[in-house]
Amino acid sequence: MEEQVLENDEGIDSSDIEMSFLDHIEELRWRIIYSLIGVFVFTVAAWIFIDPIVEVVLLKPARDANASLQNLRPFGQLFLYIQVAIIVGIVISLPNIFYQLWQFISPALKKKERKHIVWIVFFSSFCFLSGIAFAYFVMLPLTMKFAAQFGTTEIANEFAIDEYMSIIISVMLAAGLVFELPMISFFLSKLGILTPKFMRKYRRHAIVIILVLAAFLTPGADPVSQVILAVPLVLLYEISIFISKLSVKKSV
Repeated sequence: MEEQVLENDEGIDSSDIEMSFLDHIEELRWRIIYSLIGVFVFTVAAWIFIDPIVEVVLLKPARDANASLQNLRPFGQLFLYIQVAIIVGIVISLPNIFYQLWQFISPALKKKERKHIVWIVFFSSFCFLSGIAFAYFVMLPLTMKFAAQFGTTEIANEFAIDEYMSIIISVMLAAGLVFELPMISFFLSKLGILTPKFMRKYRRHAIVIILVLAAFLTPGADPVSQVILAVPLVLLYEISIFISKLSVKKSV
């Protein structure tokens, strides 16, 4: 113990000292607490602006598609507003959540790798928010336009507001996770699980999976819409190969 203290006094980073299991649990607890504080603060902020968030932002895809929405449950809008505020709070606090996650992981990284945590947090947040933006401006207009216009004119397409919000939120969050592919590639390459050689070898298989995924996510059989969705996913895969290559080089 005295040797560890002496080494620390000589300028060795305190995070290089081996932590016990209980120390890791305590560190994880505080990281979770810091993350929850951020979520709470931004959820309160989202609640303050909940009307424009719902009316201007989240209802825009339905409004542009001329879709009719209705509330079918007592207090349905109240519970919906609370749900939206919490989800918006989580999304806005993502940089803080990613930062706390990487701070918890940082003791397992080399000292020179810890210097890049800020950039890792930035790009993780950027990728997720880019996915949300892509879903909002590209995927959702296609989805709502198809849903509102499909079927016979003898049957009115009127959507329950909770079902509508479920689709809007799930599509945006799913796209955000898909756009994390480059960062997942970076992480797995650092761990030695993934290599650029493996990704290049199975590129054709990946493209087929991407086309199937685009066809599944795109409503209807419109090939143009499927291509619009598939192209960014293919580009993400190619970017992931490049990032994996850089990550492997730095690890050597």
